Amino acid sequence: MQTKAVLGQTDVIQVLDAAQKEADNNGWPVTIAVTDDGGHLLALRRLDNAAPFSAEVATQKARSAALGRKETQVFEEMINGGRTAFLSAPLPGLLSGGVPIIVDGNVVGAVGISGVKPDQDVQIAKAGVSVIA
Repeated sequence: MQTKAVLGQTDVIQVLDAAQKEADNNGWPVTIAVTDDGGHLLALRRLDNAAPFSAEVATQKARSAALGRKETQVFEEMINGGRTAFLSAPLPGLLSGGVPIIVDGNVVGAVGISGVKPDQDVQIAKAGVSVIA
């Protein structure tokens, strides 16, 4: 039988806190979503002044990063590079800002950020991931 690492609630809170610290240090009002490896939402934190819309977008970015097993920026670049057929993929969060959480070479979850510029979303997501990976 195989075993795998999973995110516990302590891990999830550490990810949320690290991502929020990065966002707060830069004055960026965002939503932070954390999912498990199957893309199921474990936690959502919408910071003050973050648009309500960002909650859904952050969740979908995290889900797509978890299920796709790579940063969502890869998907966005693929589409922008001309592979528009990928828009029909059943993953709605194909924008930069979703980053998988990888432990021992395996995806254990993902972080999705929405609310600021794409590179800023990625910066915040990577700050969150850094406390685990």
